Amino acid sequence: MTRLFVDADACPVKSEAERVATRHKAKMYLVSNGGLRPSQNPFVENVIVPDGPDVADMWIAERAGPGDVVITGDIPLAARCVENGARVLKHNGEALTMKNVGQALATRDLMTDLRAADPFRQGGGRPFSKADRSRFLDALEREMRAASKEATSEQQP
Repeated sequence: MTRLFVDADACPVKSEAERVATRHKAKMYLVSNGGLRPSQNPFVENVIVPDGPDVADMWIAERAGPGDVVITGDIPLAARCVENGARVLKHNGEALTMKNVGQALATRDLMTDLRAADPFRQGGGRPFSKADRSRFLDALEREMRAASKEATSEQQP
């Protein structure tokens, strides 16, 4: 059965993910260090992990695998989940796969180095838009369908 894991700290699409998970009757895990309002939805489980660097990421990476979908903006977590066979989406609907996650990691590392070299170059990126939200919903629907097929085929002998 397909599961949906959400790296929930600072995730702008939690409610959209919950709607899609509910439509697919898929278990959804909102993983964070706390501070999230619990959902009354029976398909949603809030997972509160202890404080510490990457504890939520480790929880997700240890569990997500083939037939699962992970939503995260954290590129190292995405790389681990892709390596484990899970499908990964960023909040804007961009899928991270074996073909592009290496480049995403390299770009992340380069940007980290550039920011460290020039403390005035912190950037911020563009705001999250309605178009981003719409792209995310479309992409999540596609990934959930594909993951469900994958999970079903893994269960058959």
